[in-house]
Amino acid sequence: MQSSGHRLRDVEQHQPLLSGGEEEVVAADRVWFIQDSCGMVCAFMTWFLVMYAQFVVNFVMLLPSKSFWFSLINGVAFNFLAVLALTSHLRTMLSDPGAVPKGNATKEYMESLQLKPGEVIYKCPKCCSIKPERAHHCSICKRCIRKMDHHCPWVNNCVGENNQRFFVLFTMYIASISLHALCLSGFHFFTCVRVQWNECSDFSPPVAVLLLIFLCLEALLFLTFTAVMFGTQIHSICNDETEIERLKNEKPTWERRVRWEGMKAVFGGPPSLLWFNPFAGLRLQRLLMVRTRKSGAEFSV
Repeated sequence: MQSSGHRLRDVEQHQPLLSGGEEEVVAADRVWFIQDSCGMVCAFMTWFLVMYAQFVVNFVMLLPSKSFWFSLINGVAFNFLAVLALTSHLRTMLSDPGAVPKGNATKEYMESLQLKPGEVIYKCPKCCSIKPERAHHCSICKRCIRKMDHHCPWVNNCVGENNQRFFVLFTMYIASISLHALCLSGFHFFTCVRVQWNECSDFSPPVAVLLLIFLCLEALLFLTFTAVMFGTQIHSICNDETEIERLKNEKPTWERRVRWEGMKAVFGGPPSLLWFNPFAGLRLQRLLMVRTRKSGAEFSV
């Protein structure tokens, strides 16, 4: 059982994303970034593949199209969703997922808690921190993460209490642009088969076909992966159970927030369009002021 003081801090550190609480002020004072070579390569590949899809959709399929409104509507929709996907990726990667302060399990700090006889708190032997309920240690981040779901190399970060919302948006928008790219590719193939290939693309037929085939393979793979991840995340949120807790078959010792209560806890407030906005809660002006004052971002490893 945790001490009353420990439980109080556990509640105080959990603030809704859109509430503008003190946690946002603390998070704005640094940029969270995991210096993991594998994760950085995967994050770079994610951006490269999304930009490749934008290149093929815009320059191979839409711009050469003879239909102005078809190109305009699909171009605006696809690129808008791509921007939302990349923004969600950045917010997931650069947001503190809910790291527990490292090295706070000192003798002096333990004595300051004024524990009563029989009260128990948990200490992580790897990062020497007091371990809140539902926190797990990540060997890559080298920190205990509150409500850690899993570590995702594609976003080079853990998915935890503070950034799960952005990860859900990332998977949703990647699945959306993947489906959109598949539909556009199928329509483009069908259209070009009926006419001369030189009339429906500025690229030579062999080059255009290769670009479209690779785009279809990429989109199919990303659609399958992100759709499954999106469904898994929504299921975990609605059942208030992280992936680690499910795999370990941990019995809940907390009061579960199921369905809409769980969604509101993760997305920050009642249902609104802000749920789908990865820019919500971003305080760019304050972040720029901190970067200017400190002459660079503070990296957390």
